[in-house]
Amino acid sequence: MLRYTVVRGGLGLLTVRRACLSPRLTHSAPKTEYRPIKKVMVANRGEIAIRVFRACTELGIRTVAVYSEQDTGQMHRQKADEAYLIGKGLPPVAAYLDIPDIIKVAKNNNVDAIHPGYGFLSERADFAQACADAGVMFIGPSPETVRKMGDKVEARSLAISAGVPVVPGTEYPITCLQDAQVFTQTYGFPIIFKAAYGGGGRGMRVVREYEELEENYQRAYSEALTAFGNGSLFVEKFIEKPRHIEVQILGDKYGNVIHLYERDCSIQRRHQKVVEIAPAFQLDPHLRDRLHADAVNLAKLVGYENAGTVEFLVDRHGKHYFIEVNSRLQVEHTVTEEITDVDLVHAQLRVCEGRSLPELGLRQDKIRVNGCAIQCRVTTEDPSRGFQPDTGRIEVFRSGEGMGIRLDSASAFQGAVISPHYDSLLVKVIASGKDLQTAASKMSRALAEFRVRGVKTNIPFLQNVFANHQFLHSTVDTQFIDENQELFNLKPTQNRAQKLLHYLGHVMVNGPTTPIPVKAKPSSIDPVIPPGDPPVGFRDILLRDGPEGFAKAVRAHQGLLLMDTTFRDAHQSLLATRVRTHDLKMISPFVSHNFSNLFSLENWGGFCFIDCAHHQMVEQREKKK
Repeated sequence: MLRYTVVRGGLGLLTVRRACLSPRLTHSAPKTEYRPIKKVMVANRGEIAIRVFRACTELGIRTVAVYSEQDTGQMHRQKADEAYLIGKGLPPVAAYLDIPDIIKVAKNNNVDAIHPGYGFLSERADFAQACADAGVMFIGPSPETVRKMGDKVEARSLAISAGVPVVPGTEYPITCLQDAQVFTQTYGFPIIFKAAYGGGGRGMRVVREYEELEENYQRAYSEALTAFGNGSLFVEKFIEKPRHIEVQILGDKYGNVIHLYERDCSIQRRHQKVVEIAPAFQLDPHLRDRLHADAVNLAKLVGYENAGTVEFLVDRHGKHYFIEVNSRLQVEHTVTEEITDVDLVHAQLRVCEGRSLPELGLRQDKIRVNGCAIQCRVTTEDPSRGFQPDTGRIEVFRSGEGMGIRLDSASAFQGAVISPHYDSLLVKVIASGKDLQTAASKMSRALAEFRVRGVKTNIPFLQNVFANHQFLHSTVDTQFIDENQELFNLKPTQNRAQKLLHYLGHVMVNGPTTPIPVKAKPSSIDPVIPPGDPPVGFRDILLRDGPEGFAKAVRAHQGLLLMDTTFRDAHQSLLATRVRTHDLKMISPFVSHNFSNLFSLENWGGFCFIDCAHHQMVEQREKKK
């Protein structure tokens, strides 16, 4: 295997060059025992929690959900066998980061294993260690592996030790702006700042000119500090217009590691993935083999177990560079499952129990690619406003389904409340077909069937992506969205039915909005009131004979006793009726003659009945104009 040696300069700057062929030590697998899992907690929320719950149910494992105070109505809570509140009194995100409370709930409810999902605590070594200390299995790599892979500087060093090419950059996190300035003097521009202790595009800034250096350093530091609790950064030479290719790996406790091929995640916006494809389209076969081999070799070097992803950049010349290892299940794991027919969550659970990959039938020579799969993330963001997140209640939801379509979601239903506190992901749509064009056609059809009302979504933007000629027939890079501004020529949604319903509701509640009907007096209705006094009714008996005589008359009555509860003003009944105290008074003589046989007639309205005169209602309507 080709190795790379490290050449260090001032401030621990790294460059990489090929070295001679030589053997290297690999991680020795520790002895382990089989521990069956009977109950799993997911220390997460949303669609990933539901994804894990479903896998557990299929394997006969009981499930436990945790939720914040802001998530009491979320669907993941309903999908689990048990659900418990965590982080009481904490902010929305902090609740899911409350390690002591999560461990306490797990111990108090006999949880065997905890799945971290993605985000939140999924790449926190201290959480993995807390699980181990509490005697609860962590469904993921060992705490030490999570720590090594979470520290991007150490992960980079390990990649070099495994003979994997890396982009020139600093060996250690930089601590001040001056360190970045020294790096640029050696390598020039462009450069990129990256958070040393996190990913997902946060704490990442590209700098192309010296004048932009200080501002972007401060922004990257601030983002990293806010997102990960540590503002440490490292600097790399920025690769222009690369493809972003990642390799799915799976390891067990016995040193076995396999890959499940690769995904192309090049379609990004601000370093956030938007569309993922498996396998990568038009990727050179020799390059594909090198990516797979490098990913597996690195995983074996660190003794990687469970599911993970090794990410690479591929430049325009076909050279690949290691970026990072995500020691967790990825959002886009779905496309790998679709093309390999391997349930990654099932595999995670069985590996955690102590099963070996061969025992599960997962051998490298048995893993085959079948067709193509695409995933897109439907979010509650408005692409016409720079993808500004939208919030509110979903008034209408109809999904696109059919052959070749898979939907993973948690908040995608009518009546769901989209909160500003968490990620804007609404539903993951996965389309599968024999090739990229077929899968894209299915995706376009499914997106066209979606109807989401009440909040804005990025569906019009995604439809433009899947109709783009470059996307369908060529390769794309990380600048695809920036260089194709026609993607933002969004077809407006008409939303005719909801607009009509909103208008009718407004008119019924607030009156017509046009000036003529508002000023016009309603047509009068003069009910015919018979001459003379009203017939004798139960009220007359009560007044004449008192309570005892009234009770006697009721007991002697042979028919039904009817009660009326509609004689009230609008604030105490259906708002749309708009019946006012003024109107009730006008019809009282008619009612007394024609409904004297009623047992009772409820007449109330609280504050409105007492104080809201008709002229006040008229004045309020005038003010609303």
